[in-house]
Amino acid sequence: MTTHQRSSGPRRIRAGGRSVGIGHPDKILFPGDGITKADLARYYRAAARRMLPHLRGRPLMLERHPDGTRGPAFMQKEVPDHFPDWVHRAELPKQGGSVTYAVCDDTATLLYLADQACITPHRFLSRADRPDHPDRLVFDLDPPGDDFPLVRDAAHGLHDLLDELELPSQVMTTGSRGLHVIVPLDRRAPFDDVRSFARDVAGVLAARHADRFTTEPRKKARRGRLYLDVQRNAYAQTAVAPYAVRALPGAPVAVPLAWAELDDPGLSARRWTLGTIARRLEENPWHDPPRPRSLTRARTRLTALTP
Repeated sequence: MTTHQRSSGPRRIRAGGRSVGIGHPDKILFPGDGITKADLARYYRAAARRMLPHLRGRPLMLERHPDGTRGPAFMQKEVPDHFPDWVHRAELPKQGGSVTYAVCDDTATLLYLADQACITPHRFLSRADRPDHPDRLVFDLDPPGDDFPLVRDAAHGLHDLLDELELPSQVMTTGSRGLHVIVPLDRRAPFDDVRSFARDVAGVLAARHADRFTTEPRKKARRGRLYLDVQRNAYAQTAVAPYAVRALPGAPVAVPLAWAELDDPGLSARRWTLGTIARRLEENPWHDPPRPRSLTRARTRLTALTP
């Protein structure tokens, strides 16, 4: 997907029977790369068939950059009044009130979010109909510096440990610095139980490799080790959506992987960008998703492994 030689972007894009307007299509969102709002919308139109299965039914946090990636940005929870009625919404409780989140169930909504300069949609780990019962458990693996091989080792370690627990797992680049390892769940356990389980899994892996991995949240106490972060496993917390663009130089994209790809020496968290993602969209490493699992038996197996 080339983005540098277009003189004018489309002002309307058709999707699913709707015609979505793209205001100021030639506005530069990535100044160092010449990537415009129209380019972002074109990408999300092309990526929708891969991306929407990971978004439907989920409340979203919208990372918006109305003046491009070098301007002020903000994270938006509440749906503004000006969003059209056809954008689905989910009103969920918070302390002292509620929040009405956007839900992206179709391509037109994805394009509308691009028009709002939402470069990166971040998704809930639960669906709107049971917001306190996640269907995803996420381990967030970011290196202490630029040590991606350490991230790769942590992902392999988690994969092996989850296999011991007879839990299937998937892996994806974040488009930023690291990887996410994801376990599909059957939505029986509430967030508190899921986070507790994830914390204990991380504790076992850190105990096995105390020189490389840690569960210590304080940066000063990590001493160069990779932090096995499970904090996203909580109500109203979010994780970057698969195939989302990141607001970083080069417009990197968060991309699902097959586990075998983890050993590719050319792999990095920013391997794919808006300029190189087109061929990747023809593939689908998650084409055969694992069956969601209960944590009940896995918890019993984990207890037997806990030091």
